Amino acid sequence: MKKLLIVEDEIVSRLLLTEMLQRHFEICHTAVNGREAVDSYLHSLEEHEPYDLICLDIMMPEMDGQAALEEIRKIEKERGIGGNDMVKVLMVTALSGAKDIMGAFMKGACEGYLTKPISPEKLEEYLKKFGLHKSITG
Repeated sequence: MKKLLIVEDEIVSRLLLTEMLQRHFEICHTAVNGREAVDSYLHSLEEHEPYDLICLDIMMPEMDGQAALEEIRKIEKERGIGGNDMVKVLMVTALSGAKDIMGAFMKGACEGYLTKPISPEKLEEYLKKFGLHKSITG
């Protein structure tokens, strides 16, 4: 059963991502800030039902996406989760500056990024790359 977490403080962006991704995942959860994302991630591990993909907005209140990603990777390291067992993370941003987008890549912490407005084609490319794509026929 494939499981998704969308972390986005803007409701319109959250709904659009949900609409684009829900057919690929049996379970689709949302969070509105980085703190909720980390809590949801921890809960998924404790329930032995980890997320397959997290779409993580960079700019959010309370805890931004970069800090949340660092915390998620720290949790994985502490629990001995590595390699293909690590959750796939796509950073989502309205920022187009290379410095903002590349922050997570420099640390090797995320698998990709999407800039707003989100391209459905680019999103589909990542899903295929991660083995999470569900074709229209099945």
